[in-house]
Order: sequence, then structure tokens, then C-alpha cells
Amino acid sequence: MSSRPTSRPTPPTVRSAMASVYEAMRAGYAPDRIRPETAPDFGHDPRFLDDIAPLLELLYSRYFRVRLLGIENVPDAAPALLVANHSGGLPYDGAMLMHGIRREHQAHRRVRPLVATFAFRSPWMSQVITRMGGVRAASSAARTLLRAGELVAVFPEGLHGVGKLFRERYHLERFGRGGFVRLALQAEVPIIPVAIVGAEEIHPVLAKVTTLAEPLGIPYIPITPTFPLLGPLGLLPLPTKWTIQVGEPIVVPTGGDVPTVIAETAEIVRGRIDAMISSILTHRRSIFFG
Repeated sequence: MSSRPTSRPTPPTVRSAMASVYEAMRAGYAPDRIRPETAPDFGHDPRFLDDIAPLLELLYSRYFRVRLLGIENVPDAAPALLVANHSGGLPYDGAMLMHGIRREHQAHRRVRPLVATFAFRSPWMSQVITRMGGVRAASSAARTLLRAGELVAVFPEGLHGVGKLFRERYHLERFGRGGFVRLALQAEVPIIPVAIVGAEEIHPVLAKVTTLAEPLGIPYIPITPTFPLLGPLGLLPLPTKWTIQVGEPIVVPTGGDVPTVIAETAEIVRGRIDAMISSILTHRRSIFFG
């Protein structure tokens, strides 16, 4: 008797990726949903990343046409703390950084970004973020991931960075009190500075409305040249040309006055990112063509 050929699973497509995102959003409203912080691995689902890979790849290689530089500065297996600038109105920069390193690193390493608490107030948003690998920003969670050998990404500009007005683009906000330096010092991991250019222009924020945003679980509603003028279509990002540059690792010095070390190292990291951004902008001829 001849055996039947073994059926192979259908590879995911952009359409199936969008369906997976929609399913994750719906799961946030299920009566039996599990809170991400109580789920194994903070709710991360590696299969979800595989399922939505075609959508991320479309954005990465076709839409934003991302050029990733310095991938050799990402360790092959050891833990590290990626520190990047933040912008764009919506956090496409975090998603592109995650996908780029997973795509182009020889070990296809995953990145676990620390995400602002507001994102977890939204049932649909929290499910998508945690399944991708995002974790509520907390030093305890970050230490757990670093001890497990993960790459953890932080964006010290926080909501101030994402919500920068267009006239303030590529002007780095303060890096807070240097909490990321303290984290790297405690976990004994290097800091890897990352500069992201191109995200600042995808949603040119002209103004922000906060009074109507709270019921939606978001910190503000951006006013851009296309939103709310064009309705939902106005939320589509502009197809700018991106460059992501991964800098050389910075080791936090031990010994000495700890608050001073933290403050000085935070400024060194900020300066390194600022210098990489300036260099990329100097050689950029066009927002849309690089």
C-alpha cells in the first residue's frame, strides 16, 4: 500500500499575519484572559512572532526599507542591554528593532523590550505586545530576563520620546535618572547604544490632545497632517527610509561613587546615540529615499 504524502503546514502570509494580530487583540477581551505578568515568560509566545513575521518583514524590507548597521556588536549568546532613542507617535521603532536583530543576527536573537505601563491598560494592546516579547517596564522583570541570557531593550526617553512634536525631531530627551545604567551595573551586562533614524517622520506630530485619550487607554491623541483629517487612514505611517545603527558596547565601570558613575555613564550613552544620529542625518539626502 502506498503511503499518503505528509501534508506540510501552510507558511504564514501577510494576510494570515494580520489575522493573528486581530486574534491577539480579541483575546484581550476574553473572560478567561491571563494577565501577562502572571503568564510564563511574561506572556511571550515565540509562535506568535513566527505567525506575524510576514507582516513585520513587509514593514521592515518593503515599507520602511530598513538598513541595519553594526549587527556585529550584538553578542552571539550573552545578555546585554540595548538602549535606543524613541520616537514616531506609535512604537514602530521597537518592532523594527526586534525584527531586524532577529532577522539579521547570525543567531537570530530575540529582543525583549521594556514597555511603558500605559500599554498594559489597554486589553488589546497588552496582548499583542506581550506575545511579541514586550514586558512591562520594571527592573525586577528586566533582571529576570538578563539572568536568563536575554537581550533586553530600553527606551529611556519613554513617552516623551514617542510623543515628540515634529519640530523637536532628533533632539534627544533626557534619559531620566539613569535607571538603565543601574540595571546594567546590577546585572553585570554591557550597554549597547542604538540609534534609530526615520521613525521621527512617520507620524509628524503637530499637537497632542490628552483630554479625550484617557478613556481609550492611551496617553494622548496625536494631531498630524493626516489624522484625524483622514480618519483611520490618517494613522498609516509615512513610508520613510530608516537606518538603525547598533553601536559598540559600553561597560559600566565598577567602583567609585555609584550615583556619579550612573549619571556619567547615562550621559556617555546619550552622547553616543546622539553622535550616531547626527552622523546618519549628515549623510541622509532624503527622508523617503535615504
